[in-house]
Amino acid sequence: MFKLFFSLEWKAFFRSASFGKSIGLKIFLVFMALYFAGAFLVIGIGLYPMLQEFYPDQDTLEVVNSYVLLWLVCELLFRFLLQTLPVMDIKPLLNLPIPKRKVVNFVLAKSLYSFYNILPLFVIIPFGIFCIVESDYATIEILAWMLTAFSLSLCINFTNFIIKKRFTDNLKALIPFVIIVAALAALEYFGVFQITVIFGDALDFMVAQPYLAFVPVILLIILYKWNQLNLEKKFYLDASLKEKSKAANTSDFIWTRKFGSIAPFLQQDLKLIWRNKRPKTTVYLSLFFVFYGLIFYTNDNQEMSSFLVLIGILITGMFMMNFGQFIPGWDSAYYPMIMAQNIPLRQYLASKAGLITFSVVVLAILSTPYVYFGWNILLLNMVCALYNIGVNVPLLLYAGSFNKKRIELDKSPFMNYQGTGAAQWLVGLPLMIIPMFIFWIINKFLNFNTAVGILTLLGVIGIFLRPRLLDFLAGLYKKRKYAMIQGFKQSGE
Repeated sequence: MFKLFFSLEWKAFFRSASFGKSIGLKIFLVFMALYFAGAFLVIGIGLYPMLQEFYPDQDTLEVVNSYVLLWLVCELLFRFLLQTLPVMDIKPLLNLPIPKRKVVNFVLAKSLYSFYNILPLFVIIPFGIFCIVESDYATIEILAWMLTAFSLSLCINFTNFIIKKRFTDNLKALIPFVIIVAALAALEYFGVFQITVIFGDALDFMVAQPYLAFVPVILLIILYKWNQLNLEKKFYLDASLKEKSKAANTSDFIWTRKFGSIAPFLQQDLKLIWRNKRPKTTVYLSLFFVFYGLIFYTNDNQEMSSFLVLIGILITGMFMMNFGQFIPGWDSAYYPMIMAQNIPLRQYLASKAGLITFSVVVLAILSTPYVYFGWNILLLNMVCALYNIGVNVPLLLYAGSFNKKRIELDKSPFMNYQGTGAAQWLVGLPLMIIPMFIFWIINKFLNFNTAVGILTLLGVIGIFLRPRLLDFLAGLYKKRKYAMIQGFKQSGE
């Protein structure tokens, strides 16, 4: 039966309508996979000699065990943000005499072959071999440790699925758990309750008693069964229809009427963001990204000025990038209807530009507390916001004219490549690199104030030229109207 499922998945992959169109993205992901595999292999080979150099008086395996819990927490966060849940189209199978447990087992087994589960092996196996050859541990003890480490990584795999199923639809419910983790981290940092030491001691004890390696294996089986039962409960066509009734959303954004001719489009966009998971999550991520500056603004190195331009572009333009790069894909479900109406494309694009501009202004205001780190920081953020409004907004709308990928609004944005094409991958580079490069060149050969002035001037010029740019963009969208409509009809990711 597994062979049949594998054959169906293989055919679905290569016969997909979007296979040829997404081949560039797939090649890029292959190169990224090879890069990370090589990086992890280098870590695995160099870990043992490096730890011996830095901790010559301590047992190398015990040092590693003391950091395993931190590794698992980081891996869980990494998987939560990037790893997608295993899926399979079950509709054609529901009227066939196939036990649903076999289908569920195939879906879960498919997740075990995920690249995220293979990566830890590039560290675990080389390090384990070094321990067998160089350390005084018995081979059976190291093999037990390797089994334990890999089993814990697979436990994180299934724990991530449970968390995502429960909290992705309601990220606010995750806040108490984030607070608990933050509290434990604070207790660890101040030495009140060192949970990493306790976890490391437990792993040391398991190495001394190799038969205890079955404990994480049992935990893995429990998490597997948990996921199995959860998926079996949803193995029905109407499973997604059994939702709790919610209060009707009556937010009509009447206040947008004062914006004149673009009001209907602006109102539609705000409703789209307010009522759908993927665009709403982009708002939360953009607000969270305002705190990104705390990582870099505490550095007093003046040579980082050009890099701080990149930070300013990201802080004030994160919503602009997350939302703007998929224009007009957000409207893909009803884009043919829009194009069939007597709707001026210029007004449609003006509403998108207005919404993104408003987001840049809001994020720029929220970033004003960074004045605590110096007036230059505040000045750079405001200048970057102006550059985003004048230059990057029209650039994003231009890139949108090449977008013909459909987007499902009710899906999570985490590691979701639906709607992502070559335009989305390429447009991010000029948005961030060009202003940073311009500032670096002028600041290096002239001075800081001149570099700031040039970026400001570019932003102002872009604002004054926006009416003409919108006319040009409206003509470009009109030329590509039928190609975009045809692309949005494709349901393949």
